[in-house]
Amino acid sequence: MVPPAHQGTMSSALTRLSVKAARLLDTPPAGYAHLLGLASEHLNDDLCRIPAATANRIAELTTVRTPWPELSLVLAQQSRIGTLGVWDYLITSAATPLEGIRDASTYFATVADTGTDTLEVAEDGEHVTVSHVNQADLTHEAACAVSAYALGLYQRRLSEAARRGLVPLRVTLAAGAPRRHGALTELYGTRAVDFEAPTSSITFLATDLKAPTPHAQPGLSGVLRRHAEQSLATAVPLHDWLDLFRAALASVHHEGTPKPATVSRRMGVSTRTLQRRLDAHGTTWRNEVEALRRADITRMLHDTDLTVDAIAARTGYADARALRRAVHRWYGTTPATLRRAGRSPESGRFSRPGSMG
Repeated sequence: MVPPAHQGTMSSALTRLSVKAARLLDTPPAGYAHLLGLASEHLNDDLCRIPAATANRIAELTTVRTPWPELSLVLAQQSRIGTLGVWDYLITSAATPLEGIRDASTYFATVADTGTDTLEVAEDGEHVTVSHVNQADLTHEAACAVSAYALGLYQRRLSEAARRGLVPLRVTLAAGAPRRHGALTELYGTRAVDFEAPTSSITFLATDLKAPTPHAQPGLSGVLRRHAEQSLATAVPLHDWLDLFRAALASVHHEGTPKPATVSRRMGVSTRTLQRRLDAHGTTWRNEVEALRRADITRMLHDTDLTVDAIAARTGYADARALRRAVHRWYGTTPATLRRAGRSPESGRFSRPGSMG
């Protein structure tokens, strides 16, 4: 299940790819470098999910200077196996390419914003059609580039799974026909591309996708699926300034006791500005630090066998007694009871809190 907070965001890996393609196509960085999530500490952190609007804006700026088919091709050329993390290996490590692309569809949220884009797989007798569905207008060149790239990416990963080049029977694009088709012919390895279709899709012979994946390792797909679920559960979505602050606070917290001056330097603002912005968002430094400690303590009680004394030392409390008082204030119970229950009393469901809100 995709956490609701992830809507409107995508993986930092996919955003890094957008930035790389923009640079290769000489898109001036002055137009996008300031966008939310592009600071190096967020863009290079695989736990961060970057606003989808950031990557969309980069694509818009790039297609001002470059025809959208060329952007699609460059994105695909830069998408070497592993670029998109566990999602790539879900496709290439399954028992068959078809099983792999179905897993990729299930865990599409690990890379993309499933609020606007979906990956669908349909089997119809001798054919399997993989579709990339979004609601963008045919005239929106950035969206055309992304959809065309997505189909090329699916083809590449399926070919890597099969260990041979898979040539599609046909390709349909929900885009107007470009002036030149050369980049798309190179992208798909075929001229059988139809434009102005209801949905962007790529179709293969079912026998190609049902053949056993060479060197598939039994049980590996299960491990990768669990890793994908964990990635979604622990990801930090960045929607606004407060999300950026919380990501910076978490990174400093993992290095030691967080201090306002350290976090403000990490974010490139003064301590006074940091305090003003926290106030504007209806929170305080103390509340945010306590929320972070609360999430860490709850996770450790649920997921580890550390003693209360050890958890107190790790989370900045003077001793176990201080930690017990904090847990009682938050949950109205003791650490031992919370550990035995293995769930968050305030939610009533088994959970592993990661929110700092």
